[in-house]
Amino acid sequence: MRTTHTFATTFSVLLTSAVLLGGCANNPPPVQQGYYANQSDAASYGTIDAIKVVNVSNSNSGAGAVAGGVVGALLGNQVGSGSGRTAATVAGAVGGAVVGNNIESQRKTQQRQQYQISVRMDNGDYRIINQDALDDLRVGHRVRLIDGRVYRY
Repeated sequence: MRTTHTFATTFSVLLTSAVLLGGCANNPPPVQQGYYANQSDAASYGTIDAIKVVNVSNSNSGAGAVAGGVVGALLGNQVGSGSGRTAATVAGAVGGAVVGNNIESQRKTQQRQQYQISVRMDNGDYRIINQDALDDLRVGHRVRLIDGRVYRY
């Protein structure tokens, strides 16, 4: 019976820590990826007005904090007994989450280049789409937007 209670306590501490620490991730605002309100807009036509290269930062997903918290809690659970073990489990989860988040932050601070394509739609709207590849797109080309990507028409 004690093994089940210890497992349940450990699991609940891990789950609580993961939920609480998942919100610690510092996520920048998302990059505008184009807009279409309904299915009729999913395949729209327009003309490219401008293309420029922009630097885009990768965002933290929070996975580093969660993984670090789980590993830290598992290691902390191996220390002591009773309430000391619970305290060590919580401390391990918090410490592991902080370390995991820092590792992920350092790894993901690299910027990458994308093409920001400004499209004047046939209905008069403007859309800005960021894509990794330009392919054969040039200013003045007629294009089709499908699922947030620009294709030559």
